[in-house]
Amino acid sequence: MRKISIISIIFALIFSVSCTTSRRNEPVQPKMISLELVKEAPANKYINLDYGIRLNIKDSRANKKMIQLYDASYSADYRVDPEVKDFVDDSLRKYIRDMGFALEADVSTDYMLQIIIKEFHVDYLSGKGWTGTVMLDVEIYDHDRKIVYPRTGATGRFSDSSGAPNNFAAASRVINEAYGRALEAIDWDRVAFFLHRASSPKNEANKQVSGKGDTALEHLTIHWAINSRPQGADCSWRVKSSTPDVKNQNERYLAPTPYESTETFDIKGLTYNNAGNIQVEVKCTKAGYYEQKKVFEILSVIDEKEISAMFILVKEE
Repeated sequence: MRKISIISIIFALIFSVSCTTSRRNEPVQPKMISLELVKEAPANKYINLDYGIRLNIKDSRANKKMIQLYDASYSADYRVDPEVKDFVDDSLRKYIRDMGFALEADVSTDYMLQIIIKEFHVDYLSGKGWTGTVMLDVEIYDHDRKIVYPRTGATGRFSDSSGAPNNFAAASRVINEAYGRALEAIDWDRVAFFLHRASSPKNEANKQVSGKGDTALEHLTIHWAINSRPQGADCSWRVKSSTPDVKNQNERYLAPTPYESTETFDIKGLTYNNAGNIQVEVKCTKAGYYEQKKVFEILSVIDEKEISAMFILVKEE
């Protein structure tokens, strides 16, 4: 009986040592910093805009570590899920859709919203706890990829002094709150401004006519009323420009007098601000009579919404 008892003790010791060694050899699983969208977008705030939006994400972080400062007695063993750029892309698409923007509506007229990730990290400092910092730069380009909204920063920060250095759930909460605040810091009203066609050319004074119908000028109706005495004279018009934004144009035939019509402008490069450097010349000709021309300042035409002229033709001698 004594021998059996000793053998049992030996086996128990061997088993205990074996289990301890096995546990020591097991790899320690890293802690998880989980990224998620914790802020709700203002629902349907920007519905029924005239143009859609496309999203482009650039990761320009100089330091891509999620934890850059860690004031603890041991090292931080962690991983991030999902990766920052993928997370920002997916979460921003949801945020934008929830606000009512038309995402990827029409490649020919969509504006591009470019988000540049400058900083995205959560740090731990003894006595201060976890602190999250997210810095995003925002740019907007029109459908011709010309920048219309220069780079502007949006920053979100959040701290939690109660989180311990091994509390990575607190770290996740802090960085997610900081990211949500960065999204709220973006001037979404300004983004929406570019996706809405103004009711008056004055409200988009620098927006050029491109021929795609995306400016107030191209939707401005101009009343033409050209007449002559005697009637039956041929009318034509052309653009005269003293600005490089707009090219001079050859004559375009209208119709014999009396001519009356309501039309929209399609003068490439025209803006409300450069309209003072552009004129419309209307010519009236009839066999046996001297040719006559009248010039109209485009800025006045835009404000008055009318080109009206009466030609009293003079017989050739």
